[in-house]
Amino acid sequence: QVKLVESGGGSVQSGGSLRLSCAVSGYTFSRYCMGWFRQAPGKEREGVAAIFSDGTTTYADSVKGRFTISEDKDKNTLYLQMDSLKPDDAAMYYCAAREGYTSNWGRAPRANDFFYWGQGTQVTVSS
Repeated sequence: QVKLVESGGGSVQSGGSLRLSCAVSGYTFSRYCMGWFRQAPGKEREGVAAIFSDGTTTYADSVKGRFTISEDKDKNTLYLQMDSLKPDDAAMYYCAAREGYTSNWGRAPRANDFFYWGQGTQVTVSS
């Protein structure tokens, strides 16, 4: 059974940093495409970043240059390093997985690209 568990959320001031983690179990990590999404109250779920089977990445325009997605296959863990945080970045953040070899889409991830989801971790950014 695929299981994704996020951690690392919290409260930070504008300009600060956080690193989110997503612990993965139940499948062969290296055979999946992974992504990070966020959802603020009253808004649709937004794709933030994805890392593909070949190790390449893609980001939403709103986070390019500030966020970095990475993975540690030995630890079966996905990360999202978030720097220069803004109040608009405040949201519930989710990690997601998609089975099978996936080439870089050249665009930000979309929710319907992914099959498995974690429960989320809250990020709050104060101005």
